[in-house]
Amino acid sequence: MKPRVLTLTGPTASGKSGLAEELARRFPIEIISVDSAVVYRGMDIGTAKPSPLVLKSIPHHLVDIRDPSDTYSAADFRHDVIQIIRDVLVRGRSPLLVGGTMLYFRALKNSIAQLPGADATIRERITKVGENEGWDEVHRQLSQVDPIAAARINPNDAQRLQRALEVYEITGRTLSELHEVGQVDCPFDLVELAVVPPRALLHVRIDERLNAMLEAGFFDEVRLLFEREDLNTELPSMKAVGYRQIWSYLAGDLSEAQLREKIGVATRRLAKHQYTWLNSWDDLHVFESADIDQVLKITDVSTILTEGTKPAA
Repeated sequence: MKPRVLTLTGPTASGKSGLAEELARRFPIEIISVDSAVVYRGMDIGTAKPSPLVLKSIPHHLVDIRDPSDTYSAADFRHDVIQIIRDVLVRGRSPLLVGGTMLYFRALKNSIAQLPGADATIRERITKVGENEGWDEVHRQLSQVDPIAAARINPNDAQRLQRALEVYEITGRTLSELHEVGQVDCPFDLVELAVVPPRALLHVRIDERLNAMLEAGFFDEVRLLFEREDLNTELPSMKAVGYRQIWSYLAGDLSEAQLREKIGVATRRLAKHQYTWLNSWDDLHVFESADIDQVLKITDVSTILTEGTKPAA
């Protein structure tokens, strides 16, 4: 039998991190972050990273493991998280995977395809088509060779369109085909929870959290990153929501009046994307609020947390 492991996800600002910390104070839990931005050092305020006090009092993994100049892929995550889960189980504790990076969850559940590296010549040519003829044309071209990927990718998502068409031109195989071939069974039996508040309430929380981040020094945090010579907007770290908008402001591409609006729009768009993922998720226990008592009513959750005190076989 596969070891049973709890996961907790939800859209940004849903309260999942607070719920995870509350669970960890009651049970022998080690939290494993499933967040593509929290892995980077020096990106604390804008990622809503746990405070130093929380990190000291509750074991956390996959936090502050990369410099913002580095990359950290879904494949890296899958490799790391499987070993971390096994180590936590051997210690007789319960791993709890918490975060909102849905691609990372998918990588753990289904593995990911081994994709080719970028080809600068092909990428430049696709980019020129997008810039000169519009990304709708790139989307049309992709739909002819990979209709499955085209149906999944927004016609305005230039980066993903470019990558999907690039993969086909490099390998002669579609991105959808490569993803299907790359899927393997997850080595764990995942018991999956999600905090999914009503959208209107979530939007209020997003605005409140943005205000709190700005008051806490988010702007100054990004300024320090902006002043580094080894960072730029092509790096995954600097594409994180909030960071790229403040970077654009510092570069003179956004006015102060536009800045807050742009961050809010980008955050709500991220939340919408997360809702879409969650709506297609099978076997998901969904809660409208981060209510620990409701979570503990699920038999599987209570059993797993209780079993956490027993060393794994």
